[in-house]
Amino acid sequence: MRILLLVHSFNSLSQRLHVELRERGHEVSVEFDVNDAVTREAVELFDPDVVLAPFLKRAIPEDVWRSRRCLIVHPGIVGDRGPSALDWAVLDGETEWGVTVLEAEAAMDAGPVWASATFAMRAATKSSLYRREITDAAVDAVLTALARMEAKTFVAERPVAGGRGRARPSCRQSDRAIDWRNDSADAVLRKIRSADGVPGVRDALFGRPVRLFDAHNAENLSGPPGAVIARCDGALACATRDGAVWIGHVREEQDKALKLPATHVFAKESANLPAAPGYAPIRYKEHGAVGMLHFAFYNGAMSTAQCEALRAAYARALERPTRVLLLMGGPDYWSNGIHLGLIETADSPADESWRNINAIDDLARDIITTTDRLVVSVLRGSAGAGGVFLALAADEVWACGNVLLNPHYKDMGNLYGSEYWTYLLPRRTGAENARRVTQARLPVGVAAACRLGLVDRVLPPSLRDDIAGIAAIARALTADTDFDARLAAKRRARAADEAEKPLETYREEELACMRLNFYGFDTSYHVARYNFITKVPKSRTPLTLARHRSRRGRDGAGRAAP
Repeated sequence: MRILLLVHSFNSLSQRLHVELRERGHEVSVEFDVNDAVTREAVELFDPDVVLAPFLKRAIPEDVWRSRRCLIVHPGIVGDRGPSALDWAVLDGETEWGVTVLEAEAAMDAGPVWASATFAMRAATKSSLYRREITDAAVDAVLTALARMEAKTFVAERPVAGGRGRARPSCRQSDRAIDWRNDSADAVLRKIRSADGVPGVRDALFGRPVRLFDAHNAENLSGPPGAVIARCDGALACATRDGAVWIGHVREEQDKALKLPATHVFAKESANLPAAPGYAPIRYKEHGAVGMLHFAFYNGAMSTAQCEALRAAYARALERPTRVLLLMGGPDYWSNGIHLGLIETADSPADESWRNINAIDDLARDIITTTDRLVVSVLRGSAGAGGVFLALAADEVWACGNVLLNPHYKDMGNLYGSEYWTYLLPRRTGAENARRVTQARLPVGVAAACRLGLVDRVLPPSLRDDIAGIAAIARALTADTDFDARLAAKRRARAADEAEKPLETYREEELACMRLNFYGFDTSYHVARYNFITKVPKSRTPLTLARHRSRRGRDGAGRAAP
């Protein structure tokens, strides 16, 4: 089928559907919902069989949905209506939620239902549920809806009144306002988690108005309700009536303010607070001969300090008598590379960019040069930009089947990139595929990543949270009779590669290009970074996505070529 993805932005759900639909042989193009005229033009150019809207903030023009079938992906159960479906589900403590694929009509979220899927809710943030359960359910529901369309026997029907789903208004700040004196820690967590990502919960810390994000339970801490009582790895602990919660990130109530680590925003105020354990995005665990290094950084961004802390933790892990070291990342993201938010707020973004890229390069070099054990990157969550290439520094890459990779930098103002990618990528994919991957600027699913050589082992999605199951697979490696021979071969290969071209040479060449990105006359990187981090809306769809607007993606008849 010819499918036009009409989106507000190319978010995680849109990317996953793009990958899954193309993998199944559908012709897919993307158009950003800039305005009605652009949408009409895209439909005319691409002539799709169906317009699929997985993430929209405006209604599809009436003349479009009347002229061809338009399917809306709604992050709510059948009968649910309104723009805050998942917000309310988290806030109300729903134990089961779902996704509905329905046909666009004049009334929002009220059209005939083509498919739906449900899932059990986790105690997690809205953004985490969206990236995982909502996205998985949406893929299932969309594929079901398309199969029903192709079969031409299914009749979509409107939801029956009186079901659990109902129309709900937008979730307001007053609906999730925190009463520190009377709210339990669980209630505070639900309120902040219901707003995580966007818009955050409006509150105040140290007398300054902020939005709160990234909340976690703070075990064994207590104090006067509402008081800030401790700090840990960028987070601040706030007391509730029955305990405390960690607040990992905040955004000040100022124009263009960014979401940043709480102790960064309140550096002076937090300096005198006692340090307490609990938030700790970096953790190390052992399962016999298998070491596991976890680094669950918020949104996958790795600051200079976090790269340095992770490098120190990696060095400590190498002191342990393990035979396999698993780099676990976090359950939502493995890594997305350097921390653009902290770079944007630095006194000199160019200088902080330089420090950050060198810090992540140092970590990548340490992983590449580890020859006394097997190192495996375990991607339970997605990875992007430098995070993909950092993962390739390991001997093997394992990935859960629903993970996405974005192995490119160029959308960030033609950023060249480092992390030794000019060494790591071609040795896995070959030179031609390396060029294609970095130039395509498209998300890559695990199936395609395996074909390219970016992923060595596919893990079932059920292993995302099954740490013991992942450890068991790694322990099986150590029992292989060829394990020692494999390590010996690894040492010989590293020595041969170093003799042919030293790692330092790759790094110097990459950083010479990045120095131009950071300090050169072309400011494209700085403009793109600012637009990305402050969420400036796109004025047009990149040609890499809008195949119907690309000459290379169009055939002689004017239709987008497959």
